[in-house]
Amino acid sequence: MLVVTTIAGVRARRQELWRQGKTVAFVPTMGALHEGHLSLVRRGRELADEVWASVFVNPTQFGPGEDFERYPRNLERDVELLTREGAVLVFAPPVKEMYPRPPEVQVALPHLASHLCGAHRPGHFSGVALVVAKLFNIVQPEVALFGAKDFQQAVIIRRLVEDLNFPVRIEVVPTVREADGLAMSSRNTYLGEGERQEALALWHALTAAKAAVEGGERRGPQLEKLMLATLKQHPGVRPQYVAAVDPETLAPVEHIKSRVLLAVAAFVGSTRLIDNLLVEVAQ
Repeated sequence: MLVVTTIAGVRARRQELWRQGKTVAFVPTMGALHEGHLSLVRRGRELADEVWASVFVNPTQFGPGEDFERYPRNLERDVELLTREGAVLVFAPPVKEMYPRPPEVQVALPHLASHLCGAHRPGHFSGVALVVAKLFNIVQPEVALFGAKDFQQAVIIRRLVEDLNFPVRIEVVPTVREADGLAMSSRNTYLGEGERQEALALWHALTAAKAAVEGGERRGPQLEKLMLATLKQHPGVRPQYVAAVDPETLAPVEHIKSRVLLAVAAFVGSTRLIDNLLVEVAQ
């Protein structure tokens, strides 16, 4: 396992692989790895000669009052997990390596970022798009892997690649869940024992709406009401949004025709969690 902290070091290794005719699958992360991240690594091994990961807590995607300072960091553990799964290189730069001075360039996707999480975290997806664009330029992978739990992020990255002509294929891997349905997330480590149980409200809200779709409900607003009512049954949960949206545009849907993305965000105690389900409608 190579742990590289400089852009020059990554580029030197990438040049070696090009000379050898080898391909790279890239898994960008902020560390605090869990089974969801590791599933991306395993899928990457099926798609390329080497899997590389980045571990970088990106300051430009955190807003004022968010958890940048307390976001869990344990590079030694992350490297151990990645090594076990067969990753070959970890790019773990300090902030000054990625941002030697405050960035002047912004990458904005105003329509896609105006929905769901973007409506509540202004500037977040501009920060995500900027750091991903930088990482793609540094690593130059053939394929990059993202988790479906961050569905809006995956949609935005696909559009970033399309609009800026990055020669990178985007692979989205299904959400990994605990046995009781809770979506795996680095922020789950913030949850106390009682909060962990309350966090299941997000999954219950999504599955209730999915069952309604399967039972014939096609009205987006009715599904949103159902998800909100389910969340409100849990006193320790403070809903931020519930949404039934088009999975490509992320715009709200009034009437479902073929597919719908059900999405929720809520605070459990002080911890903000998100989850979603993509539901296919029987024709």
